[in-house]
Amino acid sequence: MEAVIFIGIQGSGKSSFFRERFFDTHVCINLDMLRTRRREELLVAACLAAGQSFVIDNTNTLPSDRVRYVQRARAAGFRTVAYFFESRLSEAMQRNNSRSGKQKVPAPAVAAAFKKLVPPLADEGFDEIYTVKLIAGGGFVVARNSSRE
Repeated sequence: MEAVIFIGIQGSGKSSFFRERFFDTHVCINLDMLRTRRREELLVAACLAAGQSFVIDNTNTLPSDRVRYVQRARAAGFRTVAYFFESRLSEAMQRNNSRSGKQKVPAPAVAAAFKKLVPPLADEGFDEIYTVKLIAGGGFVVARNSSRE
């Protein structure tokens, strides 16, 4: 059982990474889709109760955003894994600008998320932390962080 927490600004590749790496094994929990914290809470609770691995696919920019998931998952016996999506603001803005409709996030919101983004640390309760970078032409480079304490 695994609780995966994505950490990164809009346009950094989180949803694409989910589809590539976790689609067949983990439930995706995403506020963009669920639209309310109440719905998110119900889905997280169901995954914890069922022992179903899941991914929190939100920006989770601050430790205070992440603690609600990490504490509950650990209490339920889940491994907790962070994936930190490193991205330059200009690159994320460019990817965001290529989106349409509700998927496109207003530029000030992307910039605000970038300004408050705090990389995860082991003392937040994560069993493992990885850094993810998008590479030109698609795909990802993933590196395990060994000394994030």
